Amino acid sequence: MWNCRLLQALVVAWFASLLAGCAQLPPPHAAAPVAVKILAINDFHGNLKPPPGGIRIKDPADPDKTVAVPAGGAEFIATAVAELRSKNPNHVFVAAGDLIGATPLLSALFRDEPTIESLSLMGLEVSAVGNHEFDRGAAELLRMQRGGCHPEDGCKGPRPFGGAAFQYLAASTIDERTGRTVLPAYHVKRFGGIPVAFIGLTLRDTPTIVVPSGVAGLAFRDEAQTVNELVPALRRQGIEAIVVLIHEGGFPSGDYNECPGISGPIVGIVKKLDRAIDLVISGHTHRAYNCVIDGRLVTSADKYGTIVTEIDLALDPRSGDVVSAKADNLIVRNDRFAKDPAQTRLIAAYERLAAPLGQRVVGRLSAPLSREETPAGEMPLGQVIADAQLAATRAAADGSAQIALMNPGGIRAALQPAGDGSVRYEALFAVQPFYNNLVTLTLSGAQIVQVLEQQWRGQPKPRVLQVSRGFEYAWDNARPVGARVVPDSVTLDGRPLDPLASYRVTVNSFLAAGGDNFTVFKEGRDARTGMMDIDAFEAYVAGGLPPASGPRIRRLN
Repeated sequence: MWNCRLLQALVVAWFASLLAGCAQLPPPHAAAPVAVKILAINDFHGNLKPPPGGIRIKDPADPDKTVAVPAGGAEFIATAVAELRSKNPNHVFVAAGDLIGATPLLSALFRDEPTIESLSLMGLEVSAVGNHEFDRGAAELLRMQRGGCHPEDGCKGPRPFGGAAFQYLAASTIDERTGRTVLPAYHVKRFGGIPVAFIGLTLRDTPTIVVPSGVAGLAFRDEAQTVNELVPALRRQGIEAIVVLIHEGGFPSGDYNECPGISGPIVGIVKKLDRAIDLVISGHTHRAYNCVIDGRLVTSADKYGTIVTEIDLALDPRSGDVVSAKADNLIVRNDRFAKDPAQTRLIAAYERLAAPLGQRVVGRLSAPLSREETPAGEMPLGQVIADAQLAATRAAADGSAQIALMNPGGIRAALQPAGDGSVRYEALFAVQPFYNNLVTLTLSGAQIVQVLEQQWRGQPKPRVLQVSRGFEYAWDNARPVGARVVPDSVTLDGRPLDPLASYRVTVNSFLAAGGDNFTVFKEGRDARTGMMDIDAFEAYVAGGLPPASGPRIRRLN
């Protein structure tokens, strides 16, 4: 017994000395963070070739002025993305929606198949669905994802369409028949064994800004609520790093890589997000910003591929969470990056097929027509388009139109003639790419005033309709929303508009269906569908434009 007790004492003493020695050893080194590079774009809108005008930024020589920098185009984006990828083996290329829709002729003529092929070729992995992805309806969006020839037009491209090599995400878009999302809600990718979730969704107001038939049978849920409800499920999978790709954005006051002040829907959405969300990549407003909102990095990459946002995350290998995030909005300068040969070949193949239509000369202009707004909200180009639509429907068999109104969001680019003054069809299409029918309907004078008031009511920012020659009015910015049109200022051909009289008004089919929250148009009577808007525009330009008129809209205060 004594020997056993002695043996126990010796073992205890040896074990204590062993522990003491271990206590003097240096602690193990903490595992180094895992570096991840995210590359992001938004609102590409099928600009396979560099957009006219590039991107405007502050003039480095005079911050009070801006300069245009030639930028964008698929050939240059592909090279920029490849260079940025080479910095880090842990990388992913993502987007925040509106990759297609409202596209130049080179893409639109082939139902945006060239854009899907181009982005797949340059390695895009995942994208939120934007509102313009619904321009031709959910079935066409699914064809973009899965591939196959168009059910009516067939295959028009140089090869059968195989669909997107990247994954579209639509966390907040629900098929009301099934109660399920029309596309996956999120995508998970691992970096060094650490999972990162990418949730993709579009703005809740999508039904108000697309043709209603394009979203029939779909419900669009609240953005923040949708994201927050996904967080517990992701965490149950052991995912702590969560990135949101959202097609909604804001309006900054600074330059392309700044954020001294930002307003708009994205601010409220970010503040309502679960604290588990680490990064928000946004879009929709066609603005560039690099912000911190509510303690989280929020970015946007302008539009048309002029910027690629380079985002660097550091992931804690123990917790799997993001420990730091920083971003840089890199301009895809055409004099900085070379053309990617594979993209050049793809574009050339489609250009050969599109040339007979796109290169056709339709008229002449002595100078470009701008889409820059006056303080009252008018555009020189907007006046011309409204006049074109009035001219196309003035002699309609069902009674001549008296007024034409055009939504500003449907005017996508300035009208740029060639160096010799010739205007080609592709330039017209760049201005009006939606291919909407013109609709002439009857509204009372009182209803027309209600339409004008809806330019501010229920809008994220004012949407001033472009008006045809002979129609004039004034609005007062000091007056409350709902009463901004100055009483008795609305005239047609110099005579006051009669609230009780009936007037024939021409709009495009998007507005006629209540698009952009102009719901009064849906109350119009005796609607008659006419030619396509682009055809009316072509005919008007081909006939030679009359001298420009003075302002048709006046702003007070």
